[in-house]
Amino acid sequence: MKDVFQAVRVTDHVYWVGAIDWNIRDFHGYTTPRGSTYNAYLILGDQVALLDTVKAPFMDEMMSRIASVVDPQKISVLISNHSELDHSGGLPAAVEVIRPEKVYASPVGVRTLRELFHGALEVSPLKDGDRLSLGNLNLTFLETRMLHWPDSMFSYLEEEAVLFSQDAFGMHLAALDRFDDEMDPDVLKYEAATYFANILLPYAPLVTQLLERVGTLGLRLGIVAPDHGPIWRKDIPVILEAYERWARQEPTRKAVVVYATMWHSTERMARALSEGLKAGGAEVRVMSMDHVHRSQVAYELLEAGALICGSPTLNNHLLPHMADVMTYLKGLKPRNLLGAAFGSYGWSGESVRQLNDILAEMKVDRIGEGIRVKHRPDAGVLADCYALGREIGERLRATAAPAA
Repeated sequence: MKDVFQAVRVTDHVYWVGAIDWNIRDFHGYTTPRGSTYNAYLILGDQVALLDTVKAPFMDEMMSRIASVVDPQKISVLISNHSELDHSGGLPAAVEVIRPEKVYASPVGVRTLRELFHGALEVSPLKDGDRLSLGNLNLTFLETRMLHWPDSMFSYLEEEAVLFSQDAFGMHLAALDRFDDEMDPDVLKYEAATYFANILLPYAPLVTQLLERVGTLGLRLGIVAPDHGPIWRKDIPVILEAYERWARQEPTRKAVVVYATMWHSTERMARALSEGLKAGGAEVRVMSMDHVHRSQVAYELLEAGALICGSPTLNNHLLPHMADVMTYLKGLKPRNLLGAAFGSYGWSGESVRQLNDILAEMKVDRIGEGIRVKHRPDAGVLADCYALGREIGERLRATAAPAA
């Protein structure tokens, strides 16, 4: 195995020694059709350091990559930038094999690792602004709490201008190529946006603060090395600008119509709404939860200006897959959206009220009280749906920028 899994050189002193997960398709509720990587990094200073580990089942792969450039027992420092188990799952086994002099994490990371591994690891804290010497090389540390866990931390290698950014600026994308300039830029744009929408969107204000702080510190960014996906060495300004734009959540003319249907009545309403939206000047995405995944909806909503949602009533509630996506979206906390609700029912008809309640919790600016119809919509109801869509489309055209 040692000869199969090779480290990848990133700079004169930094190597990628992570693992590729070709088969993962779900990452705590977010679909990952292109798989993922768990990135770990080796720094060959006078003292050798390992930044993060990998998901536990991939430990052999990581250790083989390390062994391709250095005896693992020469590693004297282990640093955990993020305690989530896709990065720390291999930490206990790594400590047992490597026996480093020190294991470090942020102050919250120390507590989290203690809780995860029941006190089995001795971990020392690195506070915001702390500096660690590896002899000829120096690391500084920035606590990035809630991006996206309380323990999250960046490490910065001063001499080579490498920012180890843990889950920021990453994406779920399995590939043998390691760098952004080796990959299709359209794939990178889509997967980076999908990652932001499904992982970092709830913390968008903190992303803005982080970018401002990095600018204030004047850090040179020659390399940005995240814990998932490719390493940025060419288009660093592109990903930084994208994060700045996504964090602002400025509405565009895109309207996302999300619905579930039983006997196609709610679907007919969705179609009429979408025609009205288009006539009013909106760019429209129509997404049936019978056919798409919740994380695709989050991606479309990232750069949108309106969310229009529909469901029939089943047992006095939303259809389960509509309840699923609305719960998911509420947790992601999108902002600055117009919205409306619609749906059909057979006898009780609670779905539209329940959708309105969720939209209100999301602070969506609702247009009207929604449209509900008993059984099948007739021409008059469809005309009402068209008119509602047109009103929302005209509002978007008047107030929002075109979608990117």
